[in-house]
Amino acid sequence: MPNPFAKSRKTDDPHAIYVCGDFTWHVLKTYKVPKSELKDPYARWFVAAKSDATFGGFELGDTYKAEVTRYGRLVAATPEWLEAYRPGGGYNGLPTPNEYLADA
Repeated sequence: MPNPFAKSRKTDDPHAIYVCGDFTWHVLKTYKVPKSELKDPYARWFVAAKSDATFGGFELGDTYKAEVTRYGRLVAATPEWLEAYRPGGGYNGLPTPNEYLADA
């Protein structure tokens, strides 16, 4: 099964958005299929990250999936992301990234 999140997206059209305090991560790409990431504590995601330290702008780079999911709260995601990373739901009413960014 190919990785559905392998193709990099633009900062304003991410697969998912996670927030922790002043940190915001826009997930633009994953390097492994979600099932393979479960066994890998060093799984990486390509993200656009923003915080007070970036003076309101985004910086692009890789980060560990574990850091984003441990500290970040999922605030927006595509339906495909929810299906892969939150099977069974529990996130009814969670906006898509486009909806979330339009309200911001």
